[in-house]
Amino acid sequence: MADGATAAGVAGGAPAQHDHDHDHQVVPDDIALRVRALESILVEKEMIDPAELDAVVDAYENRIGPRNGAQVVARAWTDPEYKARLLADGTAAIGEFGFLGAQGEHMVVVENTPEVHNLVVCTLCSCYPWPTLGLPPVWYKSAPYRARAVIEPRAVLREFGVDLPDDVEVRVWDSTAEIRYLVLPERPAGTEGLTEEQLAELVSRDSMIGVARVAAPEESAP
Repeated sequence: MADGATAAGVAGGAPAQHDHDHDHQVVPDDIALRVRALESILVEKEMIDPAELDAVVDAYENRIGPRNGAQVVARAWTDPEYKARLLADGTAAIGEFGFLGAQGEHMVVVENTPEVHNLVVCTLCSCYPWPTLGLPPVWYKSAPYRARAVIEPRAVLREFGVDLPDDVEVRVWDSTAEIRYLVLPERPAGTEGLTEEQLAELVSRDSMIGVARVAAPEESAP
């Protein structure tokens, strides 16, 4: 590909003047070019609606992802009544935030405690709660994780940096097309004075799958 203008042409004859601000001197990578070309062909053949496609992209860039799940966790840490509702009926309690929709219709929330540690996997494929965690990471979809998480969960957790004492029970939850799981991690000590928003910043995607703990601010600092 010779230059950015040529790349734009391959992507479906996009006009030279438009209102977005990316640098046309930077040539997109091969995958990006292929995606743009496919998108352009599908639009040209009226097989997809560009507005609907923009809505999907906006959803995954701005409205769907682990920040949603982190808000749910932080609320549960600060509001005992909400926590009780969340553990009793995850779908309804998460629905109070509006974080439902495809792949989040039937949610079960399991709580980590000093005695119990929960780990989520999908042994058949990669079932995952999109509205609260976004799209699954590559390792979650990999065959080794899917197989080993149920056979030797403690070893898998150690590889993620979570070394559990023998007296801590490990429970492995197998997601399906019907039920998706979200781990409510333990609130770290020393966070009593933090606001709900500050607590949400501490919560990671991996902690809501169960392959990580949530660290207090001084522990998470570099």
